[in-house]
Amino acid sequence: MKNMKKVLAFDIDQTLNVAKTPITDDIANLLVECLNHFEVCPISGQKFDQFLIQIVDRLPNPTPEQLSHLHLFVAQGTQYYRYNTTNSTWEQVYNYPLTDEQVQKITTTIEQAARELGFWEADKLLPGDEIIENRLSQVTFSALGQKAGTKEKYAWDPDCKKREKIVARCKELAPEFEYEIGGTTSINAITPGMNKVFGMTHLLEELNVKKEDILYFGDMTQPGGNDYPVVEMGIDTITVRNHEDTGYALKGILGVIK
Repeated sequence: MKNMKKVLAFDIDQTLNVAKTPITDDIANLLVECLNHFEVCPISGQKFDQFLIQIVDRLPNPTPEQLSHLHLFVAQGTQYYRYNTTNSTWEQVYNYPLTDEQVQKITTTIEQAARELGFWEADKLLPGDEIIENRLSQVTFSALGQKAGTKEKYAWDPDCKKREKIVARCKELAPEFEYEIGGTTSINAITPGMNKVFGMTHLLEELNVKKEDILYFGDMTQPGGNDYPVVEMGIDTITVRNHEDTGYALKGILGVIK
């Protein structure tokens, strides 16, 4: 097949799964099949352990060879993990963490903005959960915490208007940082340039591929969304509404190969 892509890159929430839940059997089976033909690169604002829970642990009996083609670009690609077939472990290739001072400034800024606007929902948190989470190379605001139910998360800010207001206020309070809307209730705060452009640029370097070798799937490809930087890079992108759209597209791609 001419002009075949070498890399399939994916956002996670709302692209490979229902937000904050493990991928379905259908998506898991499709991803394993994709590993036979492509380098597969999930890239998301989530932590490493969530990549394992939501994706890796759901794959049906992947071989070490297949896992060697799975690349985990954590925290928008500011952390990168790949599988070592020799010792059967996931190894961190690089990490670009924020300083303690930056984490504190971002945390204070987001909480102040959310409280001022009436969007601080601490009373709705489940035990042991938190609204603002230090993910080393980014700080993430999740309005209802990580453990809230899917229904509640989808209902909280379906049109992103609440988060747009929080972001606008954060930019007034601490303009030295960037703020991106992602998932269903989240805002990722980063230092300038440490968004998915950073991750995808490193993906190009680590896998020794060109932009035209990549096909990217994401649901937040609109300006201000955390997938939009990938679009701006000129990487071919498929905008999806949910994991069902992604599954449909992958079946078409795999059908052409077969």
